[in-house]
Amino acid sequence: MSNISNTVRLLGTAVAATALCLPGLVSADPATNHKTTISGASMTTTQEQAPIIPRDHLFGNPTRAQGQISPDGKWLSWLAPSKGVLNIWVAPADDPDAAKVVTNAVERPIRQHFWAADAKSIGYIQDKGGDENFLLYRIDIATGEERLMTPFENTRVQIVGASETIKDKILVGLNNRDPQFHDVHLLDMNTGEMEPVFENTSYAGFMADDTLTLRMAMRQNEAGGTDYFRVTDGKVEEEPFETSAMEDSLTTSPVGYTTDGSVLYWLDSRGRNTAALYAQDTATGERRLIAEHDKADIGGTMRDPKTGEVEAWSVNYLKTEWTATDPDIRASLDWLGERLDGEFGISSRTDDDMTWIVWNDPLTAPTATYIYDRKAQTLTPFYVSRPELEGAPLQPMHTIEITSRDGLTLPSYLTLPPGSDEDGDGRPESPVPMVLLVHGGPWARDSYGFDAIHQMLANRGYAVLSVNFRGSTGFGKDFLNAANKQWGLKMHDDLIDATRWAIGEGIAGEDQVAIMGGSYGGYATLAGLAFTPETFACGVDIVGPSNLETLLSTIPPYWAPMVKIFHERMGNPETEEGRALLRAASPLYKADRITKPLLIAQGANDPRVKQAESDQIVGAMKEAGIPVTYVLYPDEGHGFARPENSIAFFAIAENFLAECLGGRAEPLGDVLAPSSAQIVEGEEHVKGLAGVGG
Repeated sequence: MSNISNTVRLLGTAVAATALCLPGLVSADPATNHKTTISGASMTTTQEQAPIIPRDHLFGNPTRAQGQISPDGKWLSWLAPSKGVLNIWVAPADDPDAAKVVTNAVERPIRQHFWAADAKSIGYIQDKGGDENFLLYRIDIATGEERLMTPFENTRVQIVGASETIKDKILVGLNNRDPQFHDVHLLDMNTGEMEPVFENTSYAGFMADDTLTLRMAMRQNEAGGTDYFRVTDGKVEEEPFETSAMEDSLTTSPVGYTTDGSVLYWLDSRGRNTAALYAQDTATGERRLIAEHDKADIGGTMRDPKTGEVEAWSVNYLKTEWTATDPDIRASLDWLGERLDGEFGISSRTDDDMTWIVWNDPLTAPTATYIYDRKAQTLTPFYVSRPELEGAPLQPMHTIEITSRDGLTLPSYLTLPPGSDEDGDGRPESPVPMVLLVHGGPWARDSYGFDAIHQMLANRGYAVLSVNFRGSTGFGKDFLNAANKQWGLKMHDDLIDATRWAIGEGIAGEDQVAIMGGSYGGYATLAGLAFTPETFACGVDIVGPSNLETLLSTIPPYWAPMVKIFHERMGNPETEEGRALLRAASPLYKADRITKPLLIAQGANDPRVKQAESDQIVGAMKEAGIPVTYVLYPDEGHGFARPENSIAFFAIAENFLAECLGGRAEPLGDVLAPSSAQIVEGEEHVKGLAGVGG
């Protein structure tokens, strides 16, 4: 499949995991090493001597990222800074040193790009200030001309379909007519001509075949599951040909047709627990099982660039494992596995499938990207994303399984401070302070691999524990559905159980655990300090909702077709019982119980978790006389896109944690100056912050 086909899966409309998920916290900053003693346990000599990794080495701009090769194999492309902002660069494949920047982003970084199937252009999407109204832009490779392909205000583009045979066109969804629904258009990527295909008044998503003909429409049903309708001659059939219940709604979805349209692939948990990979004959409806796993859902697939047939599939329980069904693909993956340490994957392939762009994450060294010539059997270095991390004291990540109080297995990841685990058994020689780092979503997951936040916190002297609590995706529908209507209840219990496990294992010291996270992880932080005020020493909340009623009343309009996911899994605000459940799970109403230090960060333009979610809990804490530090970013949304803002935030966070837990911290210095950070409340609670913020 082409580069743009991968983007279809990224931006497509399949009804699956709609979530509060944080797009990414990417940031960093400079460092000074200084000796600190923590209460409960002293830092070891090795920890004291390990050099501080500068924040900007972890969270600043990468040197290069997202390397790709054009479908015809003639061009290489990647993201790299130009005048301090990530832009798209292009070079001839046979002369990578002749690179030139082809975009001119000056404020907000470009974070992803794709090649058109005809290799004549590169596309990328961009929003304004984090509002998530993404528009599509095109760069002509021959002329360098940049063009806005979807010139509409308050509109979010979705790529509905791409083709291996109609290389100059794609199907896009636009909600410029009705913000709730995306109409489908046929877009000529070379001329910009846009032809209406389908006016949408009720469907959450569509799927097309290689002829760019709509074949399927998807709509949420009354039970909270999904109905799948055939589209024939541009009209949606009245009755669905497939349907799923609410319990399968986040673990069942179609994943694409073969090029000839004869086979439709599914990831499907209906009638089972974990999602398996099936091939369905589109003429007869007959289904064939391709792959399954007893502990985890089938995750991704590799598809033949020409035929669209599955050649390999992956599963991610504790680590990602690939299984090839095609012998040539198996040989190539085996060849790469013998030469690359840690995790690796394929990010781009040529049409003839002879050249792959391969990324490699060794975990304790910076991620590297290679050009793999399958015929010549050569692996040529392309770039190292963060060469400044070479030789840095990066720490390994340990995979662990924690048992919850009611018997669920919680797949988790632990990173320890340098020098704390001399025998390498995944346990420190003596307890150390710990940060419980909670993922967003909640219908998302933590995974094994390099994690900048893990590395910064470990480098500062903390153990870092990330837990896949119930409701996390990838571990089967039983695990996911065990979280239904359990916000602040059993989902929170899992985090408390993991904390107690870490203390019991001698990993963390009593009263030396902080809780931190973004989006749902921010909510979990607020809940941790409000519902269990004696468990955590302090908390760091990034764009976390404080009131679940107001959260659900202000979701983006384009989530409306899938709102039952929230009602069935969180609580229905349209019923008295649901409102009571949401209110009981809202930290806002227990803000007066918070007694420990709290740091809150919020993007002013966040369309998912509005600024009011942070404003209202800060107001409640002020009214109750409880100290809180509140940092607002007027040019950000649901997380941080600008590295200046990421660096500034993590500078504040590490100094906040140093006062709370006693770890090391790189001084703030003037790190806030290039950022937009506004210190709304509580600058006096973070060392060096007074008088620095806006």
